Amino acid sequence: MRYTQAFAITLAGLLLAVGCTKAETPTEGAARPVATVNGHPISNDVWQLYVKTRHQGKTVDQLTPEERSEALEELIGMYVGAAEAEKQKLTAGEPGARLELVRHSALAEMLFRKVTEGKEPTEEELKTEYDARVAEMPKTEYHARHILVADEAKAKELIAQIDQGADFQKLAKENSSDGSAAEGGDLGWFNPGQMVKPFSDAVQQLEVGKYTATPVKSDFGWHVIKLEETRPTTPPPYDAVKAQLGPLVKQKQFEAHLKDLVSKAKVERTL
Repeated sequence: MRYTQAFAITLAGLLLAVGCTKAETPTEGAARPVATVNGHPISNDVWQLYVKTRHQGKTVDQLTPEERSEALEELIGMYVGAAEAEKQKLTAGEPGARLELVRHSALAEMLFRKVTEGKEPTEEELKTEYDARVAEMPKTEYHARHILVADEAKAKELIAQIDQGADFQKLAKENSSDGSAAEGGDLGWFNPGQMVKPFSDAVQQLEVGKYTATPVKSDFGWHVIKLEETRPTTPPPYDAVKAQLGPLVKQKQFEAHLKDLVSKAKVERTL
């Protein structure tokens, strides 16, 4: 038997992927197990799915007798191993929690597909979602340069040099520690949400042509920032993003469905 831990991990991922596809019609004889392990039946549906996953989409009928026999022994080995793991209580703590989360996540994904299947968003729903996304977009884009260094003292020293007339781009090329150094610290155009918050906050407070009077600390180090220019944000055309809006509409519809289910469920929150 060539059942290995690496294969087990791969199989788990593939089973999840298969589980997220559209459900297929049960095969004939699905009620009859292909084997029974310590009283636990292995259903024909499990057998068919195992073969499909193990043999790159092949059906049981497409396997040779030897391949079928080997695959069945592997599957039986999996069931025996799983039973022994439970017997030894190996699912206690985080491993069991992972299994439970995987199961519930897969079931929720199945429900999502069931709820949204065949319900394509209308043009009105797509445009409503587009308008909502546009309304959430920052109104202004920024073009800035920066010099990134490892300590505050160095950043203060650079600001002092700029105060005395030193060229910002030249200092960035010579001192900045990130990839923008070669471009004189040029970061191009960006919206505030694309930058870490301390940097974003500092940029939005600057006037065009000005630089930060004190260093700005972020998780990356200490920044000296200069705002080059600003411009109004231009939303992408509706037709250019229309295909991306459908999944967003479906997700919102499903979230509303889940919210309704939660409101009807008996939930006791103890946290």
